[in-house]
Amino acid sequence: MSPEEILPPALLETLRGRAAQYDQDNAFFTEDLEDLRSAGYLTLFTPKDAGGLGLDIPAVVRCQRRLAAAAPATALAVNMHLVWCGVAHLLSLRGDNSLSFVLDEAARGELFAFGISEPGNSAVLFDSKTEAVPQDGGGYAFTGRKIFTSLSPAWTRLGIFGKDTSGPGDPQLVFGFADRSTPGITSLDDWNTMGMRASQSRTTILESAAVPAERIVRHTPVGPHSDAFVFGIFSLFETLLSAVYAGVAERALELAAAAAEKRSVQGLPAAQDPHTRWRVADAAIRLDGVVLQLDAVARDLESGTDHGAFWFPRLSGLKLRTTGTARGIVETAMQVAGGAGYFRGSELERLYRDVLAGMFHPSSEDSAHDSMARSVLGPVAEG
Repeated sequence: MSPEEILPPALLETLRGRAAQYDQDNAFFTEDLEDLRSAGYLTLFTPKDAGGLGLDIPAVVRCQRRLAAAAPATALAVNMHLVWCGVAHLLSLRGDNSLSFVLDEAARGELFAFGISEPGNSAVLFDSKTEAVPQDGGGYAFTGRKIFTSLSPAWTRLGIFGKDTSGPGDPQLVFGFADRSTPGITSLDDWNTMGMRASQSRTTILESAAVPAERIVRHTPVGPHSDAFVFGIFSLFETLLSAVYAGVAERALELAAAAAEKRSVQGLPAAQDPHTRWRVADAAIRLDGVVLQLDAVARDLESGTDHGAFWFPRLSGLKLRTTGTARGIVETAMQVAGGAGYFRGSELERLYRDVLAGMFHPSSEDSAHDSMARSVLGPVAEG
């Protein structure tokens, strides 16, 4: 199925119609989730013979752009489920089926959330402030604090990680999946943000939350490394996140064009005003660039193109460029729309608040520049 068949115009208008109320009420997108589940959206990456839609990474990117143009917060939250499914898909392409259960369970209706981010952990996937204590039988008990856990009211599986310092050798990072019924997992009702409100990306507290051995999926060293599992998380997160913000930018450009037709400048439609035309054209040129890069990265991931160590600066650069460009395009759209876009309740006003969230997702502006500097200039000299 194509993205247009999975997300037909009628469904998109239904989702767009709910977005304002979810935002106003600071409410989770319960009805959206059920509609997307019915459309098979949670199974985008699951192979057809396992009950899914069997899409590749470029097609899922197009789906997320399309969804985000209608309901940004819904798309951002569903993104976290799709990241885990995308990691399973990417690993399977490389002959590693260790996460195939994720795709199977997604087809059975399970919803996967992303319990990775931690306050003050700038190393993100390469270190953790969460404690992972070995248990009898090979499982681990996790104690720590996770932030920005999207899908908090509805997830049934939570991907988490922590650091095991119990052994005589170097500490290890441990990744696993916890069920919602796991004792010791508490979701705080603390999500009251400027934008992306329907995502309900609440704080999650882990207090000796035990994950059995069969749900522990990876051990990795602390610090930078090239493990395929961690690369999969990073690459799918940055790519699908960029798809969401590209979709927001596409919708903002549509609204700018519509506003230019409705407004007048000195008695003529703003669409005929040279300054307005320049602004809209400039926004379209910027959007064209990020969409081209996004599609190229998605194709390279799917095909297994080897960019070596340059994958990390390329992916972090994609996220930085896309979120920054989207923010600028929404600002341009507000300029074109005039003061009406500044009033609460307008779609552009909501998009402006939503698009600002792009600054807070990893990779940060600093880490993206550090990564590129290492690639171009080499590491900083010691001493």
